[in-house]
Amino acid sequence: MQITFIGATKTVTGSMHYLQVNKTKILLDCGLYQGKRKDYYEVNSGFEYFDPSEIDYLIVSHSHIDHIGNIPNLVKQGFSGEIICTNPTKNLGKVMLLDSGHIQEKDVEFVNKKRRKKGEPPIEPLYTQKDAENTFPLFKGINLYETIELNENIQLTFFNAGHILGSAITQLKIKSNGQSINFTFTGDLGRPNLPIIKDPDVIETPDILISEATYGSRIHQPITDTKQVLIDRILYALDHKGKIIIPAFSESRTQQLILLFHEIFDTYNFQIPIYIDSPLATAITKIYQNHTEEYDEETYQYIKEGKNPFQFEFVHFTESVEESKALNDLKEPAIIISASGMCETGRILHHLANNIENPRNQILIVGYNAQHTLGRRIADGEKIVKIFGEEYKVKAKVTVLDSLSAHADQRELLDYFQNFEKQKLEKIFLVHGEENELQTFASLLKQKGFKHINIPERGNVFEI
Repeated sequence: MQITFIGATKTVTGSMHYLQVNKTKILLDCGLYQGKRKDYYEVNSGFEYFDPSEIDYLIVSHSHIDHIGNIPNLVKQGFSGEIICTNPTKNLGKVMLLDSGHIQEKDVEFVNKKRRKKGEPPIEPLYTQKDAENTFPLFKGINLYETIELNENIQLTFFNAGHILGSAITQLKIKSNGQSINFTFTGDLGRPNLPIIKDPDVIETPDILISEATYGSRIHQPITDTKQVLIDRILYALDHKGKIIIPAFSESRTQQLILLFHEIFDTYNFQIPIYIDSPLATAITKIYQNHTEEYDEETYQYIKEGKNPFQFEFVHFTESVEESKALNDLKEPAIIISASGMCETGRILHHLANNIENPRNQILIVGYNAQHTLGRRIADGEKIVKIFGEEYKVKAKVTVLDSLSAHADQRELLDYFQNFEKQKLEKIFLVHGEENELQTFASLLKQKGFKHINIPERGNVFEI
């Protein structure tokens, strides 16, 4: 058995790990690497460590773009096997990939305008919406805890990762060279007590573990503080007659915010409109409404009471570009939640450009922002940022709220590892984290008595 680490190695994007078991070839995730434009196309355009047409199965942990975003390119280059995931991930993945294809097309359209002016030849998008549609027949959704046989030597079971709707811990029971091996991939591991979904499952100790360590050196603010921060921001907006601009991923983070605002508005007599300015978020929210089986007890209580957790009087979903533009003319306090979460594409850029220089307004950063992104620069307190190539002074009040992160922090990761029998874990591979996070967490694991900890680099191959 052989593992090749390709993506999310010493970085948090482009999750992809290649597993060869006898003659069976399995890909764990096929995510987009997200970074500078030049690196983006170089890393994502080809598959240098395997031939896509030879992959038998693609197993997907969840539907975030950094875990599924390069699937259309994989299929375009010859993959025709099964894409196995949970049923919510199957439904969410189709919406996410269509949107990603649209972004690829629009991005290349913008770049080609510049290339034409320079007399340079046009470039092709990484993939199109049609390429995304071509992946749909390959998706196979299964339930959590349902065990399926990939062949006579490999069994697959998904457990709840507690990260987003449909997120799964992948367990493979493998027979290889007379051995029985429990091979487990955490995907992105969630946190206890997150809004909407159930807590991550405690699983049996694997022999081989690939684990994320996105926040291996950091502790999040307590989730219990989240509501108070949101209440304080609303009061500030009402006092200063300003807007709250929230860059938020359309998937998971937006739904968490809607639910939290619902709870706050149920308790306080706030009268401030909330605009969800993302067609993708609207589509995803409908999928969330259809998968009540994954709700935690608090969220399911809304269903018991005949209420919709993601819809109440003050929430408005904008659809058209005209509705989005009209938000620029609002004179009264308002909350605008828009994508993308890292402020790199989408309608959020227009809202930032129109509001970032007004000291009455606020920007609320509620998620992880990778290096070199606009969201990271705002979160880091830069006073001047570029939006659409123009410089803007950051005069709006910036608040960073990491308590909504869907990734386990250092303490929560350590707590999760304490469920494992140290002597049974033969190898641990840490991925999906910047180098400092991985090194810090590896050191802590060693202090706790864990051994055989590896931090792979892109292209590293390990024999099991």
